[in-house]
Order: sequence, then C-alpha cells, then structure tokens
Amino acid sequence: MELSGAWRAAPATEELRRTFHEPELDDRGWASIVVPGHWSDTEGLESARSVLHRTSFALEPAAKGRRRFLCFDGIAQQGDVWLDGGYVGDTDGYFVPHRFEVTDLLGDRTEHVLGVEVNCSRFSDPDNRSSMTGALQDPELAGAAGANPGGIWRGVRIHETGPVAIRFFRAVCVDANPTRARVAMRCVFDAPDGGPVVLRTRVAGHQHEQAHSAAVGENRVEWTFDVPAPALWWPHALGDQPLHDLRCEVMTGDEVHDSRDVRIGFRTVSFKNWVLRVNDTPLFLKGAGMLPTTARPGDATPQQIAGDVGAAVEAGLDFVRLIAHVGRPEFYAAADEAGLLIWQDLPLRGVMARGVRTQATRQAREAVDLLGHHPSVAIWCVHDEPFRRPDVPTATPPVLGQQTPSWNRDVLDRSVRRTLTRTDGSRPVVLHTAVPPHFPSLDGTTSHLWFGWADGRAADLAASTARVPRMARFVTAFGAASVNPEAAALEDHRWPALDWDRVGAETGARVSSLHHLVAPRGVDDPTTWAALTRVAQAEVVKTSIELLRRLKYRPTGGFAQFYLADVSPTGGFGVLDHERRPKPAWQAMVDACRPVIVVCDPLPAVVARGEHLDLAVHAVSDRREAIVDAEVRATVRAIDEHGGTISEQTHGWGGTIAADECALVGRASGQVPDTASQIVVDLELTSDDVTATNRYQAPVR
Repeated sequence: MELSGAWRAAPATEELRRTFHEPELDDRGWASIVVPGHWSDTEGLESARSVLHRTSFALEPAAKGRRRFLCFDGIAQQGDVWLDGGYVGDTDGYFVPHRFEVTDLLGDRTEHVLGVEVNCSRFSDPDNRSSMTGALQDPELAGAAGANPGGIWRGVRIHETGPVAIRFFRAVCVDANPTRARVAMRCVFDAPDGGPVVLRTRVAGHQHEQAHSAAVGENRVEWTFDVPAPALWWPHALGDQPLHDLRCEVMTGDEVHDSRDVRIGFRTVSFKNWVLRVNDTPLFLKGAGMLPTTARPGDATPQQIAGDVGAAVEAGLDFVRLIAHVGRPEFYAAADEAGLLIWQDLPLRGVMARGVRTQATRQAREAVDLLGHHPSVAIWCVHDEPFRRPDVPTATPPVLGQQTPSWNRDVLDRSVRRTLTRTDGSRPVVLHTAVPPHFPSLDGTTSHLWFGWADGRAADLAASTARVPRMARFVTAFGAASVNPEAAALEDHRWPALDWDRVGAETGARVSSLHHLVAPRGVDDPTTWAALTRVAQAEVVKTSIELLRRLKYRPTGGFAQFYLADVSPTGGFGVLDHERRPKPAWQAMVDACRPVIVVCDPLPAVVARGEHLDLAVHAVSDRREAIVDAEVRATVRAIDEHGGTISEQTHGWGGTIAADECALVGRASGQVPDTASQIVVDLELTSDDVTATNRYQAPVR
C-alpha cells in the first residue's frame, strides 16, 4: 500500500514534539505538503531544519499469520517515526531505505495516523562535518549552498509478508566469464517459529534453491551459485549490456512468504596500477564528475536523470564519478542499460567529525545492499578530499599537513574500506581522493589537478606530470568554472566591482581562481567577462584531456573532468549549464574524448617572433583494432595581421597505429617569421574508416 501523496506538516517546536504523534491531534491548520518531496517548497517551512509530518490512512486488519512493514525509501537526513501514538524507530542516512515491522502497532484497527519528525541540520563546520549529506549540502559544490534537501524525498509504503520476512538482501556478481557467472547472495530474514526454510533464486533461466534450518528469530544466510554460459555485460565502448531479472524468494514448503527483485548484469572488474579491466579487458577511463541532477534530489524527474546519462554517453565518456553522493535509483538503472560505468563515492567529503564513524560504516553496508547488483557500479571510493581546504588554491593537492597520521585518512577511511571489502569484495575500493604520498604509506591515491584554474596554464600539466608521473596515475578532478552571462549576480553597474563573494558562492568557485582564469580589468562589462570565462574553460578542458590521453596507461589509467552539468543557474565547473545547454567546453570535451584523436604539444601562450617551434605529434586510439595505413599530416601556418598566410610548412607521416594505444607519430617544426601575428597548427589523421582533425592557435608578439 502506497502512502505517498498529500500529508500535513508544521515546523517542529518543543510543544508540538510532545503531541504531534497522537492520533487525536487536530492538524487541520498545518500546511499541506507532498510526499515524496522537500519541505522547502512549502510556504512557512522554507527555513525550517526540523519538520513534523503527519498523514492518515485506512487499512483493513491483516489476515492471521501475515506481517506488515512500514517502508521508507529515503528520508533526508534523520527521522523519528510514530504510528498511532506508538514509537516505531529512527532513521539516519538520506539514501538508506528503512523498514520497520508494524504488525502489532496496526492491530485490529482500520484507521491509522503516521507521524514522522524529520531533521536536516545546517551545513556544519567544514573542518568538522557531522552530517553525512556529502554533495547535497557542501557549499563548494555549486548550487548546494542554501538548498535545503530536508524531507521525505522518496516513497513511503506498507509491505505485507507471510510469517517469514526478509529484512536485508544483497546480490553481487563476484566473477564472470563466458563459461559461468558466480553470484554471491546474502539474505537476512526473520522466522518467528524457526524450522526448515528454502531460499529460491531465479535468474537468466536458471533456478537455485538453498535449504536452511532456521533458528527462531533473525537468520543470516550467505551462499553463492553459478549461472552457466552467461551473456556478459560490457561498457558501451566494448560491447552489449544484457541485463537479467533476479528474484529471491523465502519459502516454507510451497508457500512463498517474501521476495526481493533486482536487475543484475554479469561482469567482473579489477583495478591494477590504476587501470580498470572489465571482463579482463583493459579500458582507459574517460569520464566526468556528476553532482546530484538537481540541488534537492527529490526534484529530479526520471527523464532528467536519463538525460544526464545519455549526455555522458553522447560525449564519449566511459564512466561518471558520483561526487560525494549516492544517486537516485533511476540513475543506476539508466547507467546499466547504457553501459556507463560508475565511480561511486560515499557521501564523505572534507574533514569529518569523529562521531560519524559508526554511521559511515553502517551506510557503507547499506550502499552495497542497495547498489551491489548494478553492473555499472565499478569502483567504490570512501572519502573525497579528507583534509582541510587550503587557504591559497594550488594546482596540485596540498602536501603540507598530510605527512602525519590523520584520524580521517587513517582511521575513518580504513574502517569504511574494510566494511566495503568484506560486504562486497567484487569491486576495487579507493580509500580517498586527492591524497599525495604520505607516511606510513607512500603510495598516495588519485590527483586533483587545477592547472590553468588555480594558477599557471593548463599546458603546465605536461611538465608537472613529467616530473612526478605518480601524480597522473588517475585524475578525479580538473577543469575550470565559468559564469553564465545571463546570471543575476552580474546585474551590477559598478563593474568591475561586482559582489564577487556572491558570484563565487553561487558557482562554487574561488574568486581568486575566477580572476586568474579571466582577469576582469581590461574587460568592458560583466557579460563579456562571463562569456570569456566560458571560452577559457573550454581551453582548460581541451588541453587537460589531450595531455592526459597522451599518457594513456603510462602512467594514466583515466580521468574525470569536474563536473558534467551545473546545478546553479549562475554557473560552475559543468560543461553543460543548469538547463543542460552546452557551453563551449562541451564541444571541447566531446572532441577531446573521441575514440581516435591526433594531438600535438600545446603552443606557448604567446609565440615570440623568430622562435623555433618543435612540436611532438601523437595519435591516440581507443579502438580495439589497429588503424592500418594511417596517414597523419601537420600543417604549420604563420598568419599576418591582415589574415594572410606568410608561410606554410607541411609534415606528413604514415604507418599503423596499434589498438588501444598512444603513438608518437613525429615532430612538426619551423621558424616563426618576424612579420607573423598568429601561428596556426592544423592536424589531420586519415585511414580507410577514420578521420580525425585538430587545430591549435597562438598569437605572435
């Protein structure tokens, strides 16, 4: 029975808390609120941090031997539940489903009142975060600041079972090959009378029965079974995405008491030297970060969620990184069907308070139960940037302050990793992001590289990673923010003396970095300046991706641009704006992520007259077969101030480009004429079935 729809709500006060759960309370003066949803939509509740919810419903008494459970699919962030004046239990974790048995509370009555107090505290100290809301409330993530996600944001229902009821369930494909797929199952069920129980699983035309002699009360059963000759699930770049309905039933004799249904794909993943292998096939991961589709997760429609997945595939991306949040179920279903891999962060970001450890490990287990069957979920990541934000932005992760042990890195993150490894075991677990080598481990993790944004140029990434190759093994954030030329924050006639703090807060960007990207002085108006930030963002994205693809497997295993789409209408790091309209950086990313690209060394910001250019030219191919008889042509042109060509030099090469490889093709060189005002380099790669082009330009002084 669904309990979604119109409820009553009021801000929590100490007086109301004492009586709101009582059935006889008159709530006709309370506001009307829609469940599922967020209370900040409701007049009078916009600024509330604790809201009381009530609804009435009619339900005929259960038949003898039947049990009933009250199910909440998502409450942000914490709740206390009452039914007919009796306390049911509490919830914690915005993405965690909760289930409470209410058979006795419902009794023989037909009219019932359900009351829920929901709390969603304000964003806490960024260096001592006590709430596991991750990206939903982090002010550094555009659109999150000020967007209250509090509410019963997913469905509420009454679920009925027989005497034996499933409490927790998990299905994970732990191994797969063309011969057989192995599925690991876990079922926690309650059998009031004990006795023989059968757990029957059906999937892909295969049936397996697991007999168990149940004890009275709660039973935990774990088992594996094999599916012969499975159709393997692949990322979209490697193959097809067959999916199968899996049903697990708990039975006594021929009676089915309860069941669970999930959709599963058979595949195996591994991560070695930061290179992901799917079904034992290496895949260089091109990706982007992903924020919640909307600032409040309950506002997103299935069509919007599917649109984001489709946009990632259209851009040629192999994976998305869900930054510090667990997404809507529709997102994972769409990714399964599209063959889009997911790097799954848990909602831990920045410096977390010591009190979150128990909740963090519990929510990690819940995340495996919730997502473990999805073939698209390829990597778990415990914690995003588990350190204090540096006062001065830097292009590389901060090293100082991370050389001594840290409770977040060494206690919290390792505790959560142990939980993920024990409860799943089929996927790699990354401890945290953006942590450089430190004692006692000198390995480090992923890098967040802000060349061209925090300081310097995007092209500086090449020299920096040449000095420290470990820094480029896997990059989980890079790019630059841009500002929407139509943003309300730019409607200020004091240019360039805008309210820069507002611009920075609404884009999730540091003002110093925005000014480094495009200096306001010398620009005529804020609209022009904002348009220039978009052009500069595109250049940072293009240059960074091309340089990282040149390092394919040596040492780079992949990258994730930060991030795909803005949440804030003012702007952000997305290559799509908040309405999913492409920015210039979108096309830059699409071009740089094509399966075959031809690239050369970045040109200097300004080329000097008389300078000798010597540019390495590379061809990068993600194709699974060699490109035979490929021809590469590089044309270097010097342009005068009137747009005429002063000189033109052409270099050509031919040969075979190996499958899934980056190859140095040759070098394009030449002298810059004294009368030149611009240098243009055009590249073209052609073969029987492939054409790739690229262009680089730089002014001459």
